[in-house]
Amino acid sequence: MARVTVRDTDIVVRLTWRERLAARRGDIRVPLSALRQAYIEPDWWRALRGARGRGLWIPDRVAVGTRELPDHTQDFTAFRPGRPVLCLNFRPAAEYSRIAVQDPEQAEALRILTPHTTDPGPYPTPER
Repeated sequence: MARVTVRDTDIVVRLTWRERLAARRGDIRVPLSALRQAYIEPDWWRALRGARGRGLWIPDRVAVGTRELPDHTQDFTAFRPGRPVLCLNFRPAAEYSRIAVQDPEQAEALRILTPHTTDPGPYPTPER
C-alpha cells in the first residue's frame, strides 16, 4: 500500500515496488500549497473517475496508474476495491487533479494534511 507523507513543502506518495511497476513510475511529489481537499472516501468506486490510462487495471482486483479526465487532466490511483480510499484533490496547476490511494495509516495522513487544505468545504460530490 502507498504511504502519504509530508516532506518539507511537498506531499510525497511513496509507492510500493509492485505499485511502481504497475504504474510505470516512481514516487509522486506534489507541492503542499496545491492541495485543495483531503478526505477519506468510504466507497472505493467513487474515487475512480475518468478513462483508464497508463497502469494496471483489473476489474474488482486492482486500480493502479493514471486516469484520463474529459478536461485533459489526470488522476492517479493506487488501490484495491473493497476498502476506503484517501483522496487528495489539487489545484489545476498540479500534475494530478486527484490522487486516490489506500494508505495503511489513512486517518493519520488525513490529520496531517487537513490543516493545509484550502477548500475544506462539504464532502465532495464525485465527478464522472
